[in-house]
Amino acid sequence: MCRAIKTLHNFSPPATNDEIRASSLQFVRKLSGFTKPSKVNEDAFNHAVEEVAHAAHHLLEALVTDTPPRNREVEAAKAKARSAKRFAHVHNGNGHRH
Repeated sequence: MCRAIKTLHNFSPPATNDEIRASSLQFVRKLSGFTKPSKVNEDAFNHAVEEVAHAAHHLLEALVTDTPPRNREVEAAKAKARSAKRFAHVHNGNGHRH
């Protein structure tokens, strides 16, 4: 999965409109291959972002779970630790990759 697209389901507090839109933007960027579309594709690109965000809102509202909501701060700390571990294995400090 694209690392820039974050899981938004089952968090306390729930995902914000900005978070849903940011994930939608990353999804459309991945699908289209554009970070920023050309002028000629801008309307289609922006429309796709809005449509994906709309569908994501409906999905998040409809999903049901029995597990307690995850804490954003705890999950962010876990992600930061995973990232530090991943990058610690990539470089050993002298510029060489492992």
